[in-house]
Amino acid sequence: MSKIIFIEPKSPNLHIYSQFPLPRLGSFILGTLMKKRGWDVDIIVEEQRAVDFNDVKSADLVGISTITSTAPRAYAIAKKVREMGIPVILGGPHVTFLPEEGLDYADFVIRGEAEHPIMMFIDAWENRKEYTHVPNLSYKKNGKAIHNPMESFIANLDDIPFPELALLQNNTKRIGGQTIIPIQTSRGCPYNCSFCSVTGMFGRKYRFRSPENIIAELKQYDDRRNFVFFYDDHFTANRRRAKILLEKMIQEKFKFKWSTQVRADIGKDIELVKLMKKAGCYTLFIGFESVNPESLKAMKKQQTIDEIVNAIKVLQKHRIHIHGMFVYGFDEDDWQTVKETVKFAKRAKLNSTQFLILTPLPGSEFYNQMCTEKRIQFRDWNLYDAHHVVFRPARFSLFDLQKAQIYSHQKFYSLMETVKKILKWKLVDVGLAHYARRLNRLWKKKNKTFLKVVDLLTPKKKTIISIDYREKIILDDERVVV
Repeated sequence: MSKIIFIEPKSPNLHIYSQFPLPRLGSFILGTLMKKRGWDVDIIVEEQRAVDFNDVKSADLVGISTITSTAPRAYAIAKKVREMGIPVILGGPHVTFLPEEGLDYADFVIRGEAEHPIMMFIDAWENRKEYTHVPNLSYKKNGKAIHNPMESFIANLDDIPFPELALLQNNTKRIGGQTIIPIQTSRGCPYNCSFCSVTGMFGRKYRFRSPENIIAELKQYDDRRNFVFFYDDHFTANRRRAKILLEKMIQEKFKFKWSTQVRADIGKDIELVKLMKKAGCYTLFIGFESVNPESLKAMKKQQTIDEIVNAIKVLQKHRIHIHGMFVYGFDEDDWQTVKETVKFAKRAKLNSTQFLILTPLPGSEFYNQMCTEKRIQFRDWNLYDAHHVVFRPARFSLFDLQKAQIYSHQKFYSLMETVKKILKWKLVDVGLAHYARRLNRLWKKKNKTFLKVVDLLTPKKKTIISIDYREKIILDDERVVV
């Protein structure tokens, strides 16, 4: 029996979900397809299980899925696996947009949605045929990179099998006594925000699984010890479809609670909000992004401050927790934006927040703009995690933009704010605040060198500065190489 191992590399830095490992679903879906095909399958999620290269030796193929911040780790693993004589396939958003970079470390790259292409690739692999007709595939022939045409996006998502989460060994890790179950019910997004790469990966047209198909998968996890996280970029994009699904969930009387991501326009549909609460919705993750109207306009978010305010009011009235996400660094942002954002988040009494740094991810309009304007400051993909400043902002210094994120988390999760939550007996929020404060302190400690580098970037002169005995930082006008 042939064997394939799928690996999801570990994030190189601390982030808001460091203690809440949520594996992406791609490897599990592909693993399920390969198992149905008769292959032996193993899945390694490095956040939960280290890569044992002695075990990897048993594989005939290794597939590695990567986002931008995990690309260097993915490449390091790929290099080592190839040295063992095992072919490597790379997939995921990062190499979808930078396939030739991926081919420097792997034998093959599958761009975009991989469910159908990987089956055609395996057909060619097993029959020792050419890869000419495998859609979405990139590979090298006679030293030249070949990029086969992209096929259309999957039209019927019901054709995709339910991912077998059990393929991940020791997958019983619980958070607060509950197991997080990832489920995706849709793909695509028509909004095309300037800083987002989702549309490049999954298209601008929404595609949905049928409610019946989703319910069948949810029935596998009907247990109070489970907590479902819907991975959709916009769970309520089609409100009619969302209501039908929610009504079916209510009819099933599922025992689990769940969370998902929505836009601020959720507040316009009270009926939908009521159904979400009745169906077991616990927390909604909402990309508010900014309280600066000019920034919202520039990022093409297609939402207003009034919509943000209304959404918070409606959701709090129906006792649904809100995790608000804000982004700093647009050309229209300055320190006043930062202070107003923190003030807004505190006054709105959000249960939790994330203050992120705008990041030029490959595949996004913003990335192309920063490359054209030569404002990219660091090209170390490890830093592309929305927690490190990697480009030159318009109205901040690099250090001030980095400081803005640290400042915002300190203010929102201050001891005084925590005491207020204790007095209102919001114990879950108190726990989140304690976790966030600890993470902020730990992040600063682990990123001392990076913070020094960012601070030292202010002078525009060539020099070599020793940070400590382990490394040297080379300053060269607009770019820094660490």
